[in-house]
Amino acid sequence: MTDCVLREDHDGWSMLTLNRPDKLNALTVEMFRELRSHVADLRKDDAIGCVVVRGTGKCFSAGHDLSDIAEGEEVPSRGWHSETLRLLEKLPKPVIAAVHGHCYTGALEVALAADFILAADSARFGDTHAKWALTPVWGMSQRLPRRVGIATAKRLMFTADMIDAEEAVRIGLAEYTVPIAQFDDEIVQLAEKIVSNSGFSHAANKRLLEATDGDPLDAGLQWEVMESEGHGPDMHDRISAFTKK
Repeated sequence: MTDCVLREDHDGWSMLTLNRPDKLNALTVEMFRELRSHVADLRKDDAIGCVVVRGTGKCFSAGHDLSDIAEGEEVPSRGWHSETLRLLEKLPKPVIAAVHGHCYTGALEVALAADFILAADSARFGDTHAKWALTPVWGMSQRLPRRVGIATAKRLMFTADMIDAEEAVRIGLAEYTVPIAQFDDEIVQLAEKIVSNSGFSHAANKRLLEATDGDPLDAGLQWEVMESEGHGPDMHDRISAFTKK
């Protein structure tokens, strides 16, 4: 049986690829089970300093497999999908969603669990829960407004409109966009740039940003000072290498 999520390790970073191209990478329980297993392994893998999540074939993912929903999919526990994405989000290393083609509803919830989204110019985003008389349970109502603001989140959720990569960048959903012909190269360059910097700093910064997200400024400043994790074990080596150039 073909793996639903492929892991491919590169020099210091890992690619997780949603792998149901014949179904536009529609998300199933089995796909989430494999994603969760990879996330657990990556948490313990100190050799990996960055994770990229993408889709194979024509798109990132068309979203939750509607046939699975209609047939009454069996999940291990209530909130299991949401918990899986939270585990991805809390990896102590940068996580990038690299999106091309479709990224709808459940797929958008997966992408929003990454630290940020890189979009090919072919990317299209949308939340279609309302189109199917569904409500989100994977995190849309929490992560989307934190990314784009509550009014824009309401517009996207109420209209079920599809937006292109340029609009996604404009509203802050995606960080930037590149032509699809340059997409693969940009993924590699971005991941390599991230892993060239300190993994200690990346993990500490993720914890700091999450702990103070939404706090009043003074509270956040106090937390930053009092909870500082100091410097990493490679600080002196990095400074020495720079000063000797």
